[in-house]
Amino acid sequence: MNILEKIALVFTIIGGINWGLVGIFDWNLVEAIFGTGSVVTRIVYIVVAVSALINILLLFMRLDESQYDYSTDYPRKRATN
Repeated sequence: MNILEKIALVFTIIGGINWGLVGIFDWNLVEAIFGTGSVVTRIVYIVVAVSALINILLLFMRLDESQYDYSTDYPRKRATN
């Protein structure tokens, strides 16, 4: 996982937590911190949306097999004599 993917994941988690707070407590953390309708609030929402789109792309991308070490995966092959 590269740095862009990690950043996108963090912002997607932040967005999910914010929606959870809205759904459970009817309280928007982003608006509470940055103000309702402020430019910063809109930027946060845009960053979360772009992060979600990146995560959607990652969901459907084919994994590059060269980045994984399959020698450590289970089940391990038994040694043959």
